[in-house]
Amino acid sequence: MQYLVGSAAEENESGGKPVGALETVTTTIRWMADPLATVESILGEAFAAATGLMISEIDPTIRPSDRADAQANGAMALSKRVGRNPRDIAVDVVADLDGNSMATFEVAGPGFINITFRNAFLAEALQQMAVDDHLGVRPASLAETVVIDYSAPNVAKEMHVGHLRTTVIGDALVRILEFLGHKVIRENHIGDWGTPFGMLIEFLIDNGADASTVVDNDDPNAFYRAARAKFDSDHDFKTRSRERVVKLQRFDPETIALWQQLVDTSTTYFNTIYRSLGILLTDDDLMGESRYQPLLGEVVQRLTTLGLLEKSDGADVVFVPGFTNREGEPLPLIVQKGDGGFNYAASDLASVIDRRERLNATLLLYIVGAPQALHFSMVFKVAEMAGWLVPPARAVHAMFGSVLGPDRKAFKTRSGENVKLQALIDESIQRGTDKAREKSPDLPPDELERVGRMIGLGSIKYADLSTDRIKDYVFDWDRMLTFEGNTAPYLQYAHARINSIFRRGGFDRTTVASVVPTLVAPEEHSLALRLLAFDTVVHDTADRYSPHRLCTYLFELAQEFSSFYEACPVLKASTPELVQSRLALCSIAASALAQGLALLGIDVPERM
Repeated sequence: MQYLVGSAAEENESGGKPVGALETVTTTIRWMADPLATVESILGEAFAAATGLMISEIDPTIRPSDRADAQANGAMALSKRVGRNPRDIAVDVVADLDGNSMATFEVAGPGFINITFRNAFLAEALQQMAVDDHLGVRPASLAETVVIDYSAPNVAKEMHVGHLRTTVIGDALVRILEFLGHKVIRENHIGDWGTPFGMLIEFLIDNGADASTVVDNDDPNAFYRAARAKFDSDHDFKTRSRERVVKLQRFDPETIALWQQLVDTSTTYFNTIYRSLGILLTDDDLMGESRYQPLLGEVVQRLTTLGLLEKSDGADVVFVPGFTNREGEPLPLIVQKGDGGFNYAASDLASVIDRRERLNATLLLYIVGAPQALHFSMVFKVAEMAGWLVPPARAVHAMFGSVLGPDRKAFKTRSGENVKLQALIDESIQRGTDKAREKSPDLPPDELERVGRMIGLGSIKYADLSTDRIKDYVFDWDRMLTFEGNTAPYLQYAHARINSIFRRGGFDRTTVASVVPTLVAPEEHSLALRLLAFDTVVHDTADRYSPHRLCTYLFELAQEFSSFYEACPVLKASTPELVQSRLALCSIAASALAQGLALLGIDVPERM
């Protein structure tokens, strides 16, 4: 039986001659899955031939095995469906695959199939991975337009640790989805509209009407707190503030000009944070609540025309099927309040319309905390009811847990205030520099600063991303900055360690790109399998919007490389050919580590 992947498969189906298994894989590695994914495909065909079932009905059920590279358990479930002994089915499958150039197959026990990949196949696939710009990672089978809503700070307020997860997770998913060939549109849905802006604009007027001098971007909250204090204590100011809100909502030119000052000043502050943290967001990605204001009336009109909007206690609401309150009564999504004001639901529904109809997005991805789960579930359901989200278009709330302090409560300063994000960034860089100095005291000052920054920023990003985003995690400097365990410094050091092998041997990594490794030792075979799994892991990470899956893979890869390096001499290998072969493995491992961390928004030093 032949197995076909990528362009070779398409050529055969269009009438060309069949292509041999090994030749097909080695010439089209850019479009193939990793070996486990590919063997699943050929086993599906073999099981279909043995049972008479359609391939779409078959799950080969590939599992890890301590007796081979993998084990297929599909015969066990299929035996009940076709009324045959599972071992007999497995025997037929193995006979069909006899002589396959990709792997050997052996029946075990009551009908398991042990799979061992041939070293020649793995070696050829590795070499193709080495010369591919995407390290063998296939482009998405269907490129989509994806809007990612993340970060979302508020104008005239500081960014604090509560903004860390949305910003870091969103940034990683942007990088991963772009890497797979999707058109990704970043949208920073900043809080730049609403009743507080009447107070803020009026306070700006009282203090000289120049936001660039009145608002201190080292402490943006000071301006907000002062405005709030005056609002609470000064009746005249409170009256003027409420009148200013009306002017803002009517787009009064003078008011809008003052409002724009506040937005511009805050944007400068946001950009400082993003540049410090190495985040991709720019001014072009700003899509604040203000941008959707012209659509709010249309949201109400459309919902009314569709017969979805109802009155409840004076408000315009949608009763969403399946949603009830604690008393079991229908739970409404409030679109417009009784006083004519709009809720967040209206703005979020407007954003769905905009992203679908203006941007033609098919995937709307919201990187927002778990407490907003109910809100987004109801918004998405209403959008579906209104026909604004029709498959394949869909919206996904990639929710996340909280950052906790050592006491497992919300991470705060000792005085009980939110931890400023800029302060956290600055401290990470300082701690990273201290670690770099401790590890490599001979580094020149400029390189020490650069490496320290990579370690520090990498540590806080990786600690966040390596945690399943659904879960809370405890912010622990000692744990995230250690060079042992599943941390950014451990992976960064693993990459630097590999580069040091080439420096010590006087080799250039580019010279081994065309080398086909020989894989003579078991540790080389294991490392090869781990490296070739990079493709599937990146796709799995994207499909589940879960960066921690890529983090787990990179940690396991670093461990696998360490086992290989301890068991297999590289520079002191027995022959020059073996030196080249093992250097090729080292180079691919370094590339996978660097590329994987880059997809997470983490830089890697060449040495440390």
